[in-house]
Amino acid sequence: MLLEGRKAIVTGASSGIGKATAERLGREGANVCVNYYSDKEQADAHEVVTSIERAGPGRAIAVQADVGSETDVERMVAETVTAFGGVDIMVNNAGIEKQIPLLDTSQEDWERILRTNLTGTFLCLREAGKVMAGGGGGVIVNMSSVHEFIPWPGFAPYCASKGGVKLLMETAARELAPKGIRVVNIAPGAIVTPINKFVLDDPEAKHAVEEEIPIGRMGEPGEIAAAVAWAASGEASYVTGTTIVVDGGMSLYPKFV
Repeated sequence: MLLEGRKAIVTGASSGIGKATAERLGREGANVCVNYYSDKEQADAHEVVTSIERAGPGRAIAVQADVGSETDVERMVAETVTAFGGVDIMVNNAGIEKQIPLLDTSQEDWERILRTNLTGTFLCLREAGKVMAGGGGGVIVNMSSVHEFIPWPGFAPYCASKGGVKLLMETAARELAPKGIRVVNIAPGAIVTPINKFVLDDPEAKHAVEEEIPIGRMGEPGEIAAAVAWAASGEASYVTGTTIVVDGGMSLYPKFV
């Protein structure tokens, strides 16, 4: 097992990539805090906890928190420390997007997306980092996107947030390395998750996406979870300050979705 005895938080872990990641970390031996946003996700989050504990050997708890709220993040980290005795893996997975033309984007839309995707990543990185710095180090894995470097018309706030996460990761990696903390991004391409329902439900749109992927298909959440588990493990002990792209070759093409 790659992560035996490790203590992890995965944000936005009630579905999609977050769920797959939480379950994979559990199978690799980590104890996992399964974060969810609201009461609507509570039952799904508890199902993930059950799945982790049934598969073993990791233990799990479900903790509600809005990652864009400083007090919520502080509480989530504190509850994890109480339950497991510390935090040494932080997976910043929670994220939202909205398709809207740039000139029609309201300040409310802009701030809502940046609050979750960028401010949320910062707050979780900071609070988990404090625990790691006092506890022998750790690993922070941010779920970025190929859109940290590929423009995506109609998704300006999302792209801006992911571009921000890229430089946040790089800066944090340099600053926190002396404290024994590694910081990396995982950049998925097109993945079969609820956030991409608008593509999955449209055969023409799905075909258009698949045409831009050399491997010829969209990725699965488990394929991203595998990358996270490796990046968080001792096998990646010399990896920090970089983005690991998991996109089926999508970013090799000059034409992007």
